Amino acid sequence: MMLAKNPIALAVTFTLSSMWQTAIAQSNPTPEPPQAPVMKAVIVNASAIKIVEPNNSNLDAAILAPMRAASSDTARLLRDIPGLSLYGAGGVSSLPAIHGMADDRIRIKVDGMDLISACANHMNSPLSYIDPTNVGSIKVFAGITPVSAGGDSIGGTIQVNSAAPEFAKAGEGTLLKGQAGTFYRSNGNAKGVNLSATMANENLSVVYTGSTAEAGNYTAAKDFKPAAQSIGTRSFLAGDAVGSSSYKSENQAIAVALRHENHVLELKLGLQHIPYQGFPNQRMDMTGNDSEQVNLRYTGQYQWGTLEARVYNENTRHKMNFLEDKLTISNPKGMPMDTEGKNTGALLKADIALSARDTLRVGSEYQRYRLDDWWDPISAAPGMMGGGTFRNINNGRRDRFDVFGEWEAHWNPQWQSQLGIRSSSMTMNTGNVQGYNNMAGMMGYGNPANPASIPGAFNAADRKKTDHNIDLTALARYTPDAGRTFEAGFARKTRSPNLYERFAWSTNNNMVMNMINWFGDANGYVGNLDLKPEVANTISATASWHDAAQEKWALNVTPYYTHVENYIDAASCATAGKTCPTRTDGFVNLSFVNQTARLYGVDVSGYIPLAKNSNYGSFTATGMLNTVNGKNNSTGDKLYNIMPLNAKLAVVQRVGNWTNTIEGQFVDAKTNVSQVRNELKTAGYSLLNLRTSYEWKQVRLDIGVDNALNKLYASPLGGAYVGQRPMTYGVPVPGMGRSLYTALNVKF
Repeated sequence: MMLAKNPIALAVTFTLSSMWQTAIAQSNPTPEPPQAPVMKAVIVNASAIKIVEPNNSNLDAAILAPMRAASSDTARLLRDIPGLSLYGAGGVSSLPAIHGMADDRIRIKVDGMDLISACANHMNSPLSYIDPTNVGSIKVFAGITPVSAGGDSIGGTIQVNSAAPEFAKAGEGTLLKGQAGTFYRSNGNAKGVNLSATMANENLSVVYTGSTAEAGNYTAAKDFKPAAQSIGTRSFLAGDAVGSSSYKSENQAIAVALRHENHVLELKLGLQHIPYQGFPNQRMDMTGNDSEQVNLRYTGQYQWGTLEARVYNENTRHKMNFLEDKLTISNPKGMPMDTEGKNTGALLKADIALSARDTLRVGSEYQRYRLDDWWDPISAAPGMMGGGTFRNINNGRRDRFDVFGEWEAHWNPQWQSQLGIRSSSMTMNTGNVQGYNNMAGMMGYGNPANPASIPGAFNAADRKKTDHNIDLTALARYTPDAGRTFEAGFARKTRSPNLYERFAWSTNNNMVMNMINWFGDANGYVGNLDLKPEVANTISATASWHDAAQEKWALNVTPYYTHVENYIDAASCATAGKTCPTRTDGFVNLSFVNQTARLYGVDVSGYIPLAKNSNYGSFTATGMLNTVNGKNNSTGDKLYNIMPLNAKLAVVQRVGNWTNTIEGQFVDAKTNVSQVRNELKTAGYSLLNLRTSYEWKQVRLDIGVDNALNKLYASPLGGAYVGQRPMTYGVPVPGMGRSLYTALNVKF
């Protein structure tokens, strides 16, 4: 298979429909041979459950191995997937964007858990809860997402899973195995270690994983020299250092699995501790993030099909303040902000083989989310941040109950189809709020018991909201012969607002409004109780040409178009009927509003052999090109953080145990920007990346250089640079300069 011949090529190839899906491997302890190249199957006695999936990207452990060495940010494992880009954030917390839609518009599952960012700045993004060294597989739906894989989202689905439980083979006694690894990256002096250990017999498996990663502030290319600043007696960053980009992250997990015949019960316990993480495009930094996760899953095979059940609970305690680069001597206490999120969910799903042609998939999901967001005062006296506790979100509630059904039909070897419907009921509410004090004016927040004040008006309003959402999908695939595959589909997807979009209430002063921002633009935001759910209608098609075995060459083209009703965008406070402070610092204060938007674009990817020689090995060229155009139809403005035309080209050499890659990354200038947000334009750039790896039987060595020519550039999605004092408008966050990295992993 191509997996063994060229993992890099597969990593940038959009259609990998001939490979096994990790989700099926987890629910079937005995691996089955692959079926037809356009479908996946697991045999249930004499009946076959066939899974038709829309064009998606799959990354398994072999593909992920060379990617882990370059970053401690799990989201960056997705960097070679067509149509996917990354919002800049902290060192382990980038936010994925699919076809121009990011963050809460994408459904992200980590080991089957729907994790929610418990932060007004979305610093603890879902993918930050799993270290790259613990990722066993990733599946990304970047176009038409089946209703069984996506709800409460309009942009796509990302499923990240740790390795499936492993059991000893019959008659081989106890299985003992493990892996240890370490890495170093020169830029930011990043370093870390990871360990995993497995002990198992035929019916019991116990796995421990642990990792730690830390880095200082990274440096941009030598041409980046922001002016040295001094506030009070503190001297702030100068030179090529990028302020507030340091981090430290620690993750541990233990998984216990029991197997009996065709049934597996698995319990996973996870702990995360992030003592600090800087954010160069946020006014705040993370000063603590502690998460506890409990995840129980059952999978079983029956005469009629397969059954999966899951329950999980995740608690997060999150803190924000200023790290050293942003802290001033005049305010040594900074601005403490605390958040606690409690996330409980359940899933029940069945795949039923109705006949040799038809498969029915039915299921139900429930999620209960609670959020408290409060800011302790820095003094007992009433003032800007004094007097009492600021209640930003008080007992926020977001409860979702879904049911779904999918019908798949394999009409003949050439034609397959999938139809799905999902119904979702969403209930949201929050308690009363208050400011730091009951004073009026810019220094106060008003009496929360007085409906004439800002908190009083919010407390008097009807805050309970209930949304009834419907998702629909339809997909057809045509395979005329072994060298061509064509598919087309339509999806209607719905997303309800998050708690901050609806319930962030304060418009008193710039400082408070600045705290509501997960976009990295350093603007101020206020919520809107009247927001409606977003409804996206997407049409997408994929044409794939390849050799019969899909091992030598492939070309994939995916155009798409999405129209979004009630798109949650930003508007001036006056447009939204709110009174906010006037700003003269280049940043703006905005309110969330429902408008209409459209996005369209195309993804192109492929690979082709260049040469094969016994002395120099094989050479393969890989390529990827993406473009997306986003527009707010209500205002004519461009949508925020849309990735411009970009491409990657690489040549991969494989000779013996060596794999060598030279890669060029090309990004066009971003000139289409959101005017309402004062979004910054960025120049085009090109980067050169080099990497090599060598594999022994039990040892893997990776060495690479990112941005080998030390090019100064700013990522189009990096946001506004506010990583040091003073936080001035007009500078985009610079990308990382040259970085040499190496990683060593040993199996035992």
